[in-house]
Amino acid sequence: MTQRSDSDDRRTKPATFTAFGLAAEAERPSPGLYVVATPIGNLRDVTFRALATLAAADAVLAEDTRVTRTLLMHYGITTPLLSYHEHSNEAVRERMVLRLKAGETLALVSDAGTPLVSDPGFKLVQAAIAAGIPVTPIPGPSAVMTAIVAAGLPTDRFFFEGFLPQKSGARRNRLEALAPIPGTLVVFESPHRLPEMLADAADVLGPERPAAVARELTKLYETIRRDSLGGLARLYAEEGPPKGEVVVVIGPEPEDAKAREADTGLDARIEAALARHSIKDAAALIADETGQPKRAIYARALALARKSDDEPA
Repeated sequence: MTQRSDSDDRRTKPATFTAFGLAAEAERPSPGLYVVATPIGNLRDVTFRALATLAAADAVLAEDTRVTRTLLMHYGITTPLLSYHEHSNEAVRERMVLRLKAGETLALVSDAGTPLVSDPGFKLVQAAIAAGIPVTPIPGPSAVMTAIVAAGLPTDRFFFEGFLPQKSGARRNRLEALAPIPGTLVVFESPHRLPEMLADAADVLGPERPAAVARELTKLYETIRRDSLGGLARLYAEEGPPKGEVVVVIGPEPEDAKAREADTGLDARIEAALARHSIKDAAALIADETGQPKRAIYARALALARKSDDEPA
């Protein structure tokens, strides 16, 4: 007699789960890998489709099974949990791919939010795609998007950096590389490093850049503080590190600051030309280099020359 496994039962019986006090049946999804977004704090933020997928899957691959078990138990889901995290090696991925090739349905989750965002799941997704296995996203909560829409900063263009380097020197180098990006920056940060990170960001990106620190998003003690980078750096230098999960959103450089920076750079070029040429020749040279009107450059060169003459020796 052939012995039946729990997986066989899951294939023949509809899986059930309980959501908001209502019992529901989960239709068996097609075999493949499902990338399932889970709540970032508030368990009620999970979608019905996510619950149905988790309930009907043969197994749930979790970054930390203890965290995911809390979610599954809350909704009465009994799907087996398997550990899959950043330290899972190639052999573990190969075993998962073999199960997928055998026709199983596996659901991949992270501890919170959308998998693969600052998360090791992309290697498994790559392996599944390479093996010709369908990969289906089940969208839902995301700390990145939640922070962006609440920050009050431009959302038409943004860049997600993930975690910055832990040491100040490397962190400042990375911030300098991010400075030219013409959009909003989104950064994850450990709460105990937040004061140092904000200080470095204010120094490198400029203290006037608007920013927001979003803490404990969707949870009971959710707080969002909005100020300039300099203001937030001073605030957390005085208060010390906060508690809980943190997302930092940094807006683009203000237009008036850009204009001042541009004016400062132009003045420096004019002054350098005045050290070698007459006002007329210096203005002509800079106008040719920048493409700006010669008359405007000449007026600025004349003002700088007069200012230099008025300064005491």
